[in-house]
Amino acid sequence: MVHVPSAHEFIAARDLLLSSKSYEEVKVKFEWPTKNFNWALDYFDNLAEKCANPALKYVDDAGAQMEVSFRTMREHSNQVANLLKSLELRKGDRILVMLPNRVELFETILGAMKVGCVIIPASTLLTAEDVKDRMIRGQVQCVIADEHLVPTIEAAISTVGRQVTKINLGQEVKGWLPFSEANGHTVTFHSDEEFTLQDELLIYFTSGTTARPKLVLHTYGSYPIGHLSTMYWIGFKPGDIHYNISAPGWAKHAWSSIFGVWNAEATSFVYNYTGKFNPKEVLRIISEHKVNTICAPPTVWRFLLLENLKEYKFALKQIVSAGEPLNPEIIQKVKEATGLTLREGFGQTETTLQVGTFPGMQVKPGSMGVEAPGYEISILNDDHISTSVKTEGMVAIQVKPRRPIGLMQGYIDPPEKNLEVFVGNWYLTGDVALKDENGYFWFIGRSDDVFKSSDYRISAFELESELMAHPLVTEVAVVASPDKLRGFVPKAIITLRPEAKPSRELALEIFKFTRERMAPYKRPRIIEFSAELPKTVSGKIRRNELRRVESDLRRRNQRNQEEYFESDFSELKSQRRG
Repeated sequence: MVHVPSAHEFIAARDLLLSSKSYEEVKVKFEWPTKNFNWALDYFDNLAEKCANPALKYVDDAGAQMEVSFRTMREHSNQVANLLKSLELRKGDRILVMLPNRVELFETILGAMKVGCVIIPASTLLTAEDVKDRMIRGQVQCVIADEHLVPTIEAAISTVGRQVTKINLGQEVKGWLPFSEANGHTVTFHSDEEFTLQDELLIYFTSGTTARPKLVLHTYGSYPIGHLSTMYWIGFKPGDIHYNISAPGWAKHAWSSIFGVWNAEATSFVYNYTGKFNPKEVLRIISEHKVNTICAPPTVWRFLLLENLKEYKFALKQIVSAGEPLNPEIIQKVKEATGLTLREGFGQTETTLQVGTFPGMQVKPGSMGVEAPGYEISILNDDHISTSVKTEGMVAIQVKPRRPIGLMQGYIDPPEKNLEVFVGNWYLTGDVALKDENGYFWFIGRSDDVFKSSDYRISAFELESELMAHPLVTEVAVVASPDKLRGFVPKAIITLRPEAKPSRELALEIFKFTRERMAPYKRPRIIEFSAELPKTVSGKIRRNELRRVESDLRRRNQRNQEEYFESDFSELKSQRRG
């Protein structure tokens, strides 16, 4: 059966958001599209016929620069799609994608969508154990990776026990197909598949309160179409140049480096750099390339504010922040330096933009904003009943009688997690907030022990499980330690076996141990040895007490006697830092 495109309803909904004069108008009129179509085939490919502005503007720290038109992106992604088909990959097959911010990443995402493959984005910082977990639980049939990751992936595949098709961006490697093989395929692609908005598209591995990451499933509807809310929040218009400061492999990268920006027929700006984030260089790039809109987490804004922003000539129109709560002082400092108001947005890997301060709205510093068009959000008490104004409770999305398309289909693993988050008419986000009389939401915190560090989502339980593997550790509690630049960093409070004694040497050993086992973004940056951990009568660790003590300690700029910072050790500074 020949695939028949039907993106007209989607475009109409998109145009309503792009042309709207007020949030109030959009909130009343907007409805999610319901007709089936493949976003890559039926929407993106048609942009090649009418969009004169580039799909991508690419620069890197080696001096390379290029512009990629929508037509070129269509043709190259068609070649990737044909390559995948030639390897007998079909609709529903799962592909692990571990690529940095290169043009090939975008070609791969589009090409896989056209075939109907399920994409599992992954950070290039993952360890072999992380990759193994994704391959086994994600049932991966193909991996497409940067050439520098071949050893890591080979180490993982050797323990998987089944055949995996392997493609890398470099030259010939035994057992691997070079990505350049796509160049030998035709630039046209035809699909005989039928697509529905419920078909599987993306699987994200996201840390939770369990020892292993959860598998979040998104569909051909939930992310491509669902990110209409993200497009509207950021406020870009056709032809704008948008820079999303986010690493590939994480959901936020798809939010506005791919779907949000291209939904608006705008240009996605890509700055591919190696090494540490360099705020001075990033500001130069933003100014030189006349970037119009930026989305970045508060951590990045803190780094940028270390520089004198008034020295730069910007072409910025809209600036937004997401990933963690935005401090009011950041909004004020950015306003003083640029004249622009930094707006906050709230969402999850499991959703698109749920809550935000939208263009033209009053910004209330410290508030997350109001519910996005297409979402109905309430604050619930423990009985799952809506609370009164200015009463703390659980942030919940209404899923009955109408379910927002930007919500995940559910958790693949562990499936029992769905019973915890989908309750009655609600999806429970796991976040605590309150709502004021004007409909603005105010974030209080997480209801579990997941926290953000430099925009990376970290599970305390996952880190604790890794640390417990050290032979001298008997018990450990990981808490979020306030940090001026990163927002929070992981701190491990450790009790030792009787034969072990706290010392600087042991702290160094454990830091080295974590570097061998954990990706850089999630390893502890502070270690404290403690004789015992505070417990409830039932034997549970009093995590609230630990968080309160840690917050007070950092506020007073003091440290405990047996507390060690990773930065204390010159022995670690010569190693690669994350």
